[in-house]
Amino acid sequence: MDERARVHALLQRYGWNATSFQVLEPEFRYWFDGPDPDAACVAYVETRDAWVAAGAPIAADDALSAVAGRFVEAAHQAGRSACFFGTEGRFGERSRTPQLCIGEQPVWDPSRWTALLSGASSLREQLRRARAKGVAVRELTPGDLAEGTPLRAEVDALLLRWLASRKMAPMGFLVGVELFGFAESRRYFAAERDGQLVALLAAVPIYARAGWLIEDLLRDPRAPNGTAEALVDAAMRAFAAQGSRYATMGLAPLAGEVGSLLRTAREWGALLYDFDGVRAFKARLRPDRWDPIYLAYPDRSSVRAVRASLRAFAGGGLVRFGLQTVLRGPPLIVRALALMLIPWTAGLALAPAARWFPSRGVQLFWIAFDVALGVSLWQLSRRWRTGLAWALAGTITADALATLLEAALFNLPRVHTAGEAMVVGVGVLAPIAAAAVLWSALGARSGKWR
Repeated sequence: MDERARVHALLQRYGWNATSFQVLEPEFRYWFDGPDPDAACVAYVETRDAWVAAGAPIAADDALSAVAGRFVEAAHQAGRSACFFGTEGRFGERSRTPQLCIGEQPVWDPSRWTALLSGASSLREQLRRARAKGVAVRELTPGDLAEGTPLRAEVDALLLRWLASRKMAPMGFLVGVELFGFAESRRYFAAERDGQLVALLAAVPIYARAGWLIEDLLRDPRAPNGTAEALVDAAMRAFAAQGSRYATMGLAPLAGEVGSLLRTAREWGALLYDFDGVRAFKARLRPDRWDPIYLAYPDRSSVRAVRASLRAFAGGGLVRFGLQTVLRGPPLIVRALALMLIPWTAGLALAPAARWFPSRGVQLFWIAFDVALGVSLWQLSRRWRTGLAWALAGTITADALATLLEAALFNLPRVHTAGEAMVVGVGVLAPIAAAAVLWSALGARSGKWR
């Protein structure tokens, strides 16, 4: 029996954490607790200086604390610290490990779903809108999505479109998209319009609770309003028909009663990740309750644990992940480009025309051009529009070529100091960098690369 099959068997006995099934994804390593390695395990990813566990140990309830302690000791022997990301209240109660609230997750009793709908007029209206637009939902079998089938190809294309619409570079750990591993244990629901796939919901079991985690909800950006709600409605009804009393959509990060530093991170990170929007969407589905989710840090340093967790989600390198995100051209970066044009344009207006420009007319042209460019970039940062992005990418590329030509023929022969050379260099490199950001963003958002 291979490692993942052993872990799957353990999950069927002890998989209580909402994210427990996700540890079957390929990027995880497994620490099996001896002397009986089939009694418990911890799934984790290794970063530069830590083992970051995905949720609590997969173990019997009364063994959680002991297994966690031995896992931490094994990490120390390997020269790593250890932390447990995405734990629920039960783990903290059993292990007495220091923990930091990192958000909350919504919980439903599927048997109450139809009663909930009767008192949720706004939710019923979303379902009506989806039906009025011709959206139909059906449950799929794993065979429907077997490799080589037409529907599998549609799902792969939908995934690329969905990834392209994200502001951040694709992440791993507990938010990586893995749709087909152990497919026989999953449930799939497809939303189709005019025979075309427009959204997909994939749910995975939470064995020890006879429950389900809605792990992935992929929606085409052009799908009609109410499509996501229609998928959740179908899934909840199917869970209820099976007798399930527990379902969740997973963590709403940084939601709820988090500390002041995490609240600040939520505010500053809003341009890259819509924290409030994620929670608001889940709240519109009227959960029965919200359960707090924690980062447990037995090594007594919450800062180190947070840093290690971020590296786990980033795939190891925070700098590399940041550069990948920058090259996708998210609103934060486009807005920064717009803001940087303000002092630059002011400098153009104040510069002596005879010293820096072939003529006064050329100077006025560049001032007007940069004002228009700044306004357009600001508009793009507020709402991504592909047509505007293409126009700006082409315009800035032309700007870079014209600036390079002007610098070579007019400015460089008149450079006398290092400061002047730096000004010319910035003038040449800035539009090249801006064009690279926009072209990369267009490539990522069109699904040409991830």
